Amino acid sequence: MEEGLKMDQEEFMTTREVAQYLRVDEYTIYRLVSQKKIPAFKIGNQWRFKRSMLEHWLKTKMNIPIGH
Repeated sequence: MEEGLKMDQEEFMTTREVAQYLRVDEYTIYRLVSQKKIPAFKIGNQWRFKRSMLEHWLKTKMNIPIGH
């Protein structure tokens, strides 16, 4: 049971983790969230990002079609 919980926790990323992953400033992530340009949800006063949704979002932002 603990292993499943750990896997679920790894799916969710903080603003700082997303910024590090994308190699941008945290304020860039906050700006994208406020402009509704990046998929995120709020828990209390903190933003969270689901890794699978973030990866899908990244694929849609590629400048070349997928599969080429």
